[in-house]
Amino acid sequence: MKILVVDDSKEINKNLSEYLNMEGFETVSAFDGEEAIELFKEELFDLILLDVMMPKKDGFEVCREIRKTSMVPVIMVTARGEDFERIMGLEIGADDYIVKPFSSEEVVARIKALFRRITLQNDSINRFTYDNLVIDMDKYIVQINSEHLSLTKKEIELLWTLATNAGKVFTRDNLLDSIWGYDYYGDSRTVDTHIKRLRAKINRYTHPKWNITTMRGVGYKFEVIE
Repeated sequence: MKILVVDDSKEINKNLSEYLNMEGFETVSAFDGEEAIELFKEELFDLILLDVMMPKKDGFEVCREIRKTSMVPVIMVTARGEDFERIMGLEIGADDYIVKPFSSEEVVARIKALFRRITLQNDSINRFTYDNLVIDMDKYIVQINSEHLSLTKKEIELLWTLATNAGKVFTRDNLLDSIWGYDYYGDSRTVDTHIKRLRAKINRYTHPKWNITTMRGVGYKFEVIE
């Protein structure tokens, strides 16, 4: 598997690349945001390890640019370790984050855990249809009444998790584990924020036979309305 390592620190970039190579991964290095985008457009990568603080374009800009055309897994690396940075990275489409300083072993463990989650998702049926709702996880498309919804990656994954388990109540921690990963350390209120945004977008369309409902004090579920 080929990984794009993006970090303006030549020492960190070199050390990570060497360790990943020892673990059997092929690596390509970029040292600023613009170079990362150029390499992304020229080559196919299985994962991008993306530093936040870089010259020319920061990691957030690079991630946004990547998400315009690709759902390639992205792990963001932040030196600050501040909650707002981690949450912002996840909301613009990153799949995970790592806080500096970190060990090479931790990076490899995170990469392998992310690949395991992706494999489990790909082994399942990737299209869900109920009444006027269609979710296609191969294309990351959601339609209601044949109209495309403009949803973020996490919103689509959240809707998919709820819809494919109709009637099951998920706690916030359940959803954090399923979608953000078991090692996500952010505030569980991020789930409430995503649910609120998802509902606002869904409610622009009529959907009398299904809904996302709140179970007070428990969590959320996809409710089929007879």
